[in-house]
Amino acid sequence: MTGTVLFDPLIPWPVLAVVAAIAIAGVAVALWRGLSGWALRGLAALVVIAALSGPVYQVEDRAPLTDIVLMIEDESASQTLSDRAEQTAQAADALADEIESRDNTELRRIKVGDGDGDEGTQVMAALNEALAEEPRARIAGIVVVSDGIVHDADQAPDLPAPTHLLQTGRSSDWDRRLIVRNAPAFAIIGEPVTLTLRVEDSGAAPAGATTAPLEISVDGAEPEQFTIPIGTDVELPVTLPHGGRNVLQFTVPQAEGELTDRNNTALIQMNGVRDRLRVLLVSGEPHPGGRTWRNLLKSDSSVDLVHFTILRPPEKQDGVPVDELSLIAFPTRELFLEKINDFDLIIFDRYKRRGILPAIYLDNVSNYINEGGAVLIAAGPDFASADSIFRSPLASILPAQPTARVIEERFVPMVTDLGQRHPVTTDLGDPENWGAWLRQIDVNQRRGEMLMTGVDDRPLLVLDRVGEGRVAMLASDHAWLWSRGFEGGGPQLELLRRLAHWMMKEPELEEEALWAEANGQIMRIIRQTLEDEVGPVTVTLPNGETLEVTLDEVSPGRFEAQYYGPEIGLYRLQEGEHSAVIGLGPAAPKEFERTIATSEVLDPILAGLRGGTIRVEEGLPSIRNVRAGRPASGRGWIGLTPRDAYETRDVTQAGLLPPWLVLLLAGGFLVGGWLREGRR
Repeated sequence: MTGTVLFDPLIPWPVLAVVAAIAIAGVAVALWRGLSGWALRGLAALVVIAALSGPVYQVEDRAPLTDIVLMIEDESASQTLSDRAEQTAQAADALADEIESRDNTELRRIKVGDGDGDEGTQVMAALNEALAEEPRARIAGIVVVSDGIVHDADQAPDLPAPTHLLQTGRSSDWDRRLIVRNAPAFAIIGEPVTLTLRVEDSGAAPAGATTAPLEISVDGAEPEQFTIPIGTDVELPVTLPHGGRNVLQFTVPQAEGELTDRNNTALIQMNGVRDRLRVLLVSGEPHPGGRTWRNLLKSDSSVDLVHFTILRPPEKQDGVPVDELSLIAFPTRELFLEKINDFDLIIFDRYKRRGILPAIYLDNVSNYINEGGAVLIAAGPDFASADSIFRSPLASILPAQPTARVIEERFVPMVTDLGQRHPVTTDLGDPENWGAWLRQIDVNQRRGEMLMTGVDDRPLLVLDRVGEGRVAMLASDHAWLWSRGFEGGGPQLELLRRLAHWMMKEPELEEEALWAEANGQIMRIIRQTLEDEVGPVTVTLPNGETLEVTLDEVSPGRFEAQYYGPEIGLYRLQEGEHSAVIGLGPAAPKEFERTIATSEVLDPILAGLRGGTIRVEEGLPSIRNVRAGRPASGRGWIGLTPRDAYETRDVTQAGLLPPWLVLLLAGGFLVGGWLREGRR
């Protein structure tokens, strides 16, 4: 029970102040005139003014509330190093026992793990949530049991009580870390890109170590070993071996005594892209389809197109001067002997033998294919003639042989069952909505894969692999009808784009491929095949364990499955003869960027309310009560500020001056003053 005198004036305070001023003035006048009753008149005025101020005596029935202490227990990944988890558990339990044994004190224990994704330790976020649920006036202190590696210190709230850090870890801890300072997402195939690497030792590192071994592996292959200096940036030129995703793994073997090897490996995933896809297009004669090929290739900014059209055959004799036959001479020797390997794709569009390209040049084209080049034959009536390009050294690499028949009738191209599974022709749309073509060159398939058919199921599009290269044949020169919208048109642009990119070995158009796509710790495993079924994929985890994942067919020729990777690191995938690697998680997890326990991050926050840091390895602190604003920590102790909070259960009020007493006192003083002055 507590009593307090309160004032509830009967008139506004300004009016009461005016009344008081008038009363004081009256008393002053009486004193100036020498009236002997001025004191009694002043007491009467004082009684009236006191009554008008409404004094009441308030009695509160209060119930004391307990003080609250918040304890944040850091259970993030960095707390699993060495014996920090054990230190944390022992320190938190011992401190909890001491706090709970105190009178009028409650403890709130809050556990903090790793943040979502790669956010690191979110101590301040947890503290914000805890403060939002508790009355700030009851918070007597905050204790953080952690290694001090906090990643959201910039979000620290306005703390209501002294905050202390019980720091885990040991003064003898040391760690070695591999840092990759620059890792571009894309790099040009065949051109070196420079990565900057650095190996750093932190903490109580052993003296005398100046170099460290470094292992570099590409796509999970056998690593190459190097030695690099410690504490110095090292520039490393890297050349990507192929297009698509390249997984580079840099590893520094774990040294004896260091805290962890989780930060000794860096996974870099870079996409290999071509600087410029060089295409040579040779048109045997002008025709509408030639412009279709040219527009397709010129629309891609990454394609460097060289296009020659033979406007006038050598055998034509019309008296035109030689220097007026063309604007640019056809540099056949330079293109087909000296610089043929500079091209990624060569297209022969309705080309036939006319003596412009000698047999030795075409034989060189055949060698170019066997060594990894690509040739596309867009056949027209010339392919069925006596001057067909098939009757040249290219015959050995062509997948189909002409029958000398040109079929001039309407037909709608159809995708074969095999074509439904091939990435070049899958999902092109409904053939019922496609327009017709009006000419097809009759050929007999000799080898390769027939993806599309024409009249009477005759081969229309045939793909083949020859040596290290690729060959494709389109047995019609009427694909351009789709681009003109004839009878509704068709997917001409997409078909020819896919065909050209398959010829240039773009990874997403490989018909037999295994790869994975990562989203955080979840990977989507994809197997593309021409077969009707595939076996399970063997997944090798970073720790060497293996398991099998069964894939489901999601579309013709495409099998997929999702798998959650429990660890950060390099995963290897194997299905039959096909293999792939993928890295899950960040290249450098934030929890392991700094592993040596420190108070530097939290020191500015603790100093705001004069809190402090106590190392757990030096012993647990005792707890003292301290007044607000006083030092709250010292050698071997931490302080809590008692809040003396309470809950008011009942409030009663009684007037200090009952009306009758006011009347009696005021009247008595006035009468006394009058009598005193009357006797005078």
